[in-house]
Amino acid sequence: MINTPDGRYFVVKGQLWRCTNPALDEDTRQRWVHELMEARRAVKAAKASNDSQALKLARRQVQRAKVALGERGPVWWSDASPDFNRCQVANTPYAEWYENIST
Repeated sequence: MINTPDGRYFVVKGQLWRCTNPALDEDTRQRWVHELMEARRAVKAAKASNDSQALKLARRQVQRAKVALGERGPVWWSDASPDFNRCQVANTPYAEWYENIST
């Protein structure tokens, strides 16, 4: 896993994923990570049991935790830079940086 120089994203298979807000204190971050893992397990269980209502609830819980961590929803930086979450690196201002470290 590679982080962008500004620490906003990590790269997986050429795609940017927003990092957790570094301003969160460790206890808060850990609590939300725990909730996220619980929610992901609930998604898996709901899929396994083919329970569409439980799946909707679990996905809402995942979303809630991801937003609280700063990985989705409003960006956690304050310089008005756009969000490139889930974008291919090649289609963003990080393209040249990524090409340079990938070769």
